[in-house]
Amino acid sequence: MVNHYPAYDLSPLAGLMLVAALMALGPVLWVWFKNRGGRSHQRQQALRVLTLFLTFDLVLFGAFTRLSDSGLGCPDWPGCYGQLSPVGAASHITAAQNAQPDGPVTHTKAWIEMTHRYLALVVGALITWQAALAWRGWWRQRTLPRAVARPGVGPGLATLTLIWVGLQGAFGALTVSLRLYPAIVTLHLLGALVLLMLLVMQVVRGAPAPPQLVSAGMRLGLLGAVLLLLMQVTLGGWVSANYAVLACSDFPTCQGRWWPEMDLRQGFEVWHALGRSASGGYLNLAGLTAIHFVHRLMALVVVVVLLTLAWQLHRSPPWRGAARLLALLLGLQLATGVSTVVLGWPLLAALLHSGGAAALVLTLTWMVARLDWQTEPVPAAAPGMNRSGVQA
Repeated sequence: MVNHYPAYDLSPLAGLMLVAALMALGPVLWVWFKNRGGRSHQRQQALRVLTLFLTFDLVLFGAFTRLSDSGLGCPDWPGCYGQLSPVGAASHITAAQNAQPDGPVTHTKAWIEMTHRYLALVVGALITWQAALAWRGWWRQRTLPRAVARPGVGPGLATLTLIWVGLQGAFGALTVSLRLYPAIVTLHLLGALVLLMLLVMQVVRGAPAPPQLVSAGMRLGLLGAVLLLLMQVTLGGWVSANYAVLACSDFPTCQGRWWPEMDLRQGFEVWHALGRSASGGYLNLAGLTAIHFVHRLMALVVVVVLLTLAWQLHRSPPWRGAARLLALLLGLQLATGVSTVVLGWPLLAALLHSGGAAALVLTLTWMVARLDWQTEPVPAAAPGMNRSGVQA
């Protein structure tokens, strides 16, 4: 039933966009009411924070959709069997569920999938509204002197975020039309985290807090940590998209061995259908083991790098709280990762592991966005001393 239904049915698109606009009015009106005595830029900043919060929720709910096998709960896009909701598609869903009681389409899975789409549409509507506000603000201040113009989120960043959320929607459509190809599912996850990063940058730029000075080496360390974490999250998405979590059911060993048998070539063939190799056969255990074990090895590297970074940042008072948060999130991420393996991939542990990865990306991005990219000033030399601190 799933395979014979068209992957795209655009007939409910206009209705879904109208529903998204109406649903997005709720957060907008709530922000306006809570900040009715404040200035326009304060209301916009509150809306940015709320959009970031809702996007984090969207990332978590996307993980729940994937982990509960609900990604094809509605086998077409953007609606559900060409309808605005599973209510109108009830007969199709019932027929598919009766044909395959344990298949990808059930009433519960359809509601999970459509709830994820509704939330994505609301986030998209809010980001569109913020882009419009950013352009309006730029237009009003374009002729003002630099000393008078109010700093904030420029139209460039807001527009980039809007374009990116559109690309995310396209990858969501491909996820359905290609029937959960692991490469598309992984890229969709990575795109969601990049969207979070763009929204964090907007929140930081819209806040009045001054940037923080660090050494050039620490700036490079933070940027390197972000890139390394994104690589690890991509590997984690590859593990989840290929259902390779249970290829190793023990820890710290894998299949009772410190170095299990692995097929790296098959495990990291990028373009293949779910459960299949690039040649069309089934993914073997050695390939699944390679996917899982490489993620473990990279986790060791990430732990060492992030703990070192947290220790270095903790020595600087302005960054002490962020360093402690980074270490705490890393510890929780390790705990949930191990729990996911030894407890047999429980949904709660897997969901917390996905949320922890998003929280780490969010935290590191916030730290990078707070940096002052100017060179750290050299302290003035004391009388009788040169700049190196040597007696003149």
